[in-house]
Amino acid sequence: MGPYFVGVSGWRYPSWRGDFYPRGLPQRLELTYAAERMTAIEINGSFYSLQRPTSYATWRAAVPPSLVFAVKGGRFITHMRQLVGVESAVANFFASGVLGLGPQLGPILWQLPERLVFDRERVESFLALLPRTTGEAAALAARHDDKVPEDRALTTCEVDVPVRHALEPRHPSYDTADARALLAAYDVCTVIADSAGRWPQLHDATSDFRYVRLHGETELYASGYTPRSLDRWADQCRQWASEGHDVHVYFDNDAKGRAPHDAVALLERLRD
Repeated sequence: MGPYFVGVSGWRYPSWRGDFYPRGLPQRLELTYAAERMTAIEINGSFYSLQRPTSYATWRAAVPPSLVFAVKGGRFITHMRQLVGVESAVANFFASGVLGLGPQLGPILWQLPERLVFDRERVESFLALLPRTTGEAAALAARHDDKVPEDRALTTCEVDVPVRHALEPRHPSYDTADARALLAAYDVCTVIADSAGRWPQLHDATSDFRYVRLHGETELYASGYTPRSLDRWADQCRQWASEGHDVHVYFDNDAKGRAPHDAVALLERLRD
């Protein structure tokens, strides 16, 4: 199969019920159903609010042990504070239960707002905060503030393994040699975002893995990917894998229910 982690951004969408999800499937089994057909899932509820350790434990228990969870960093950090003065917020994020995923923790995704222009000092200060192992993440989580109550904080890790980070810029100022060099210096992956032309699609490798978010081929968040497009993405994934990269691909074209079908179709091509 190769180092391919392919799945969807979130899994609880009403439009998937009776389509991707069989009619009558209980909502509590939707994650399990998706995970049995994919190799990775991107948790995006963590972007909107701090989750709880019990939630991460429930999600982990619902999927095969081979499945990897990518986790989306909080919008309070990326969109509201815009990476400035966020040490406590990053500690809160890691204290909220992320470490409960154990060895199934995949990359942490940091999606930036499209208005955020590249500023080397701002971005570097943020990248320097990020933990590189679950042990470092646990130590950082222990510095959480009262936004994560002590009885809802998880500040230990069951295994000390690397933590990878991926940055999804949405401003063209990140398409520069300076920005690429900075991300490479901190071993942070530059996300390749396909967004029907809405945001720049950055291709340079700045880490040892690739992270792709497919937001829609012709209509943002809505349109599906044609068989020919999926063939091209499969070829590209194989090329990256041949270069020694792990490959993460998450379909975010969920508005009309295309994401899970496209994820399964891409995996079928990669299994050939």
